[in-house]
Amino acid sequence: MTTAADSSTNASTDTYDVIVIGAGPTGENLADRTRQAGLTTVVVEAELVGGECSYWACIPSKALLRPQAALDAARAVAGSREAAGGRLDAAAVLARRDWWTGNWKDDGAVSWLDSAGIDLVRGRGRLDGPRRVVVETPDGGERVLTARHAVAVCTGTRAQLPDLPGIADDHVWTSRDATSSPEVPGRLVVVGGGVVCVEMATAWRSLGSEVTVLVRGSGLLPRWEPFVGELVADGMRAAGMDIRTGVSVTELRRASESGAITLVLSDGSELVTDEVLFATGRVPHTDHLGLETVGLTPGSWLDVDDTCLVKDVEGGWLYCAGDTNHRALLTHQGKYQGRIAGAAIAARAKGEPLDTAPWGRHSATADNVAVPQVVFTEPEAAAVGITAEQAAREGRRVKIVDYEIGNVSGAGLYADDYKGKARAVVDLDRGHLVGVTFVGPSVGEMLHSATIAVAGEVPLERLWHAVPAFPTMSEVWLRLLETYRDAPDGEG
Repeated sequence: MTTAADSSTNASTDTYDVIVIGAGPTGENLADRTRQAGLTTVVVEAELVGGECSYWACIPSKALLRPQAALDAARAVAGSREAAGGRLDAAAVLARRDWWTGNWKDDGAVSWLDSAGIDLVRGRGRLDGPRRVVVETPDGGERVLTARHAVAVCTGTRAQLPDLPGIADDHVWTSRDATSSPEVPGRLVVVGGGVVCVEMATAWRSLGSEVTVLVRGSGLLPRWEPFVGELVADGMRAAGMDIRTGVSVTELRRASESGAITLVLSDGSELVTDEVLFATGRVPHTDHLGLETVGLTPGSWLDVDDTCLVKDVEGGWLYCAGDTNHRALLTHQGKYQGRIAGAAIAARAKGEPLDTAPWGRHSATADNVAVPQVVFTEPEAAAVGITAEQAAREGRRVKIVDYEIGNVSGAGLYADDYKGKARAVVDLDRGHLVGVTFVGPSVGEMLHSATIAVAGEVPLERLWHAVPAFPTMSEVWLRLLETYRDAPDGEG
């Protein structure tokens, strides 16, 4: 880092090789890569180092969901079922969740930055022309940073609320409230149909809330294979949740005396609840980022190439990794992009050639063809690659192979009356998997094998030699291959 006077702001200007705006998992991984490559790196963060995932998303949500999953696993087997009576201890679950978030303190994450040799500037950073970032510091001052090589935007997204009468006057839950609430609401309405909706409905139902889910469309998890939403809905109903499809909220009002919220629904009925969570999408955290100073539209998603370089900015200095580029809104994909972008920044800074071919060291190819995702409901859902519908839209010649996971010995030993389904989408012209989906208890732990097969474009002839251990649920791989071999093309 070097420091010089800035006559335009009467403030000193600190110069680094790389400036990263946003200290979530994406920004941390990108900064780590550039620092390890010998580039001086600074991270700017307006909230907690560690970002959304660590404090308001992945970590607290899974901490809330895991206790019921453990109890369900015990109740699924004769012998342990008889010993697994009673309900969850809500206070203990919430306390464990708080521990996993560090009680919303970032001391550990800050310590890691320091150990990695990465500088931290707290405050709200905004672009102020090419390679220049102005930070509004917590004490009301400003600090100016300039970059020799790159500025990386890693600011993520925030919850999107619908424009409804009453929503501005009455506090409603977003995903942050749903993962951090210190109390269990007696009644909770969840509006949505995606991953946040089904996971948070499941979590709070397990802690004792009376949960109603309102889905504007025809079913849950519409971007997944159709059977996924159906099986997850069955599991949610079995847990006591009320799921209503084809309905939306048109108005809401909170009673000043009781605090209860009355929701007016599109079918003309009313629903009274203690809290309402709107899990209705995400928008990019770029509205106050100074994008207009570099020719971009404030509040927009940033369009990037496979090295995460922003396409519409001259000079090859602005990068965007993570949710803000809208490629794959998942923490693990953001971390992956951070590693790719960090390596690309370092190579360009050193004048080294880039390997941008598909699956190259500087190409985030997996964003396009091998994105893994798990939904931690009961049953779990896990998928990587594309669905059968996506394959059809792309004009691929594919074979769809389905198999009931419960027919595998390992699944039957895992849980009495195990119910689940596996689907493989095979590209017939290329001879490898392009999509795999599992639904069933604990299937998330099988997903990485599918991710390797899809990302590695492993020929099906070679997969026959990847022998699954007996008796495990992974034996479903053998059954899928047998079904593929025995069924006519296009069937499974």
